[in-house]
Amino acid sequence: MKKESITVQMDGEKLRAVKRYMEKKDADLEQELCDSLQKLYEKYVPSSVREYIDEGCEDAPATASSKKQKEKEKAATAADGTQNGAAH
Repeated sequence: MKKESITVQMDGEKLRAVKRYMEKKDADLEQELCDSLQKLYEKYVPSSVREYIDEGCEDAPATASSKKQKEKEKAATAADGTQNGAAH
């Protein structure tokens, strides 16, 4: 899924303070912000819409790899069938 950026305004002194104290606790500001955005997404976006979006994300890039996987499974099934048939 394509990533997009957002810009948020914050008082400079407060931003420096949060960065300083997060650094002391080995916390990553960007990761914390991403986690907070994820929680907002889950809170406000209906589950049916989230499922629809997730399905769209999975289908696009995985289409080629899922086709390859299905072909491998078919080949394996065919090989098992011929081996099992030959053994009888």
